[in-house]
Amino acid sequence: MAKGLLGKKIGMTNVYNDAGTLVPVTVVEAGPCCVVGIKTLETDGYVAVQLGFGQKRAKRVKKPQAGFFEKLGIAPKRVVKEIRMSPTEVAQYRVGQTLTTSIFKEGEYVDVIGTSKGKGFQGGVKRWGWRGGAGSHGSMFHRRTGSVSASSYPSRVHKGHHMPGRMGGETVTVQNVEIIKVDAEHNLLVLNGSLPGHRNSIVMVKRAKKHFTKEADIIPQEEQVAVEEGAEVMVAATGEVAETQNQAAGDQENTAAGEKKNDKE
Repeated sequence: MAKGLLGKKIGMTNVYNDAGTLVPVTVVEAGPCCVVGIKTLETDGYVAVQLGFGQKRAKRVKKPQAGFFEKLGIAPKRVVKEIRMSPTEVAQYRVGQTLTTSIFKEGEYVDVIGTSKGKGFQGGVKRWGWRGGAGSHGSMFHRRTGSVSASSYPSRVHKGHHMPGRMGGETVTVQNVEIIKVDAEHNLLVLNGSLPGHRNSIVMVKRAKKHFTKEADIIPQEEQVAVEEGAEVMVAATGEVAETQNQAAGDQENTAAGEKKNDKE
């Protein structure tokens, strides 16, 4: 089942994991989200689920949006976004269904999509990490752009050349973020590391697209017991082999010592 929620970034803190290591985490208020629409191949040409998050005051809702939500019998939502999925996955959803953080569990990996902080117009050193010029001895060239192309050929600036300009305010996806804790009572997800966006910004949390090993690596208890027993047998066999080798080496040493003694006599 494709999983996804809309949420609000609360901020960052740190927690201790089971190994006693202090881990930086981001707290996200995820959901509850209401399914406000389902896109199908027959009617829309693609398959997706529309999720609504947050409440919106009635006087701030435009008439077309008010009519849309009134027809569904759902209170107006502040944010409406879509999550693409397959036809078999979308069949598990229905309009009016409420999704909460209970769809996720601790230890899962998710992708988080958000809008990075806007930093305005920035120079090349900050925007692209240029080294810059000398800082002293009258260089007069510290953080400026410098040459951007040749005059004879190509007599133009190549497209995509790194230049000063507007920085930030872009859609950023952070992949394979581990869920440290799920607080279903308060609709909170505690995610490992930092996430794009400022406090109270809207983020989308959905199942990791490129991580397939977490659930597959969970070994059933019966198989785990069998593996542990096999390891114990292997360790015991290795100990017996080592003991046999030591005895053989000791016998050889005794034999060699006996032969030397006979030669001396």
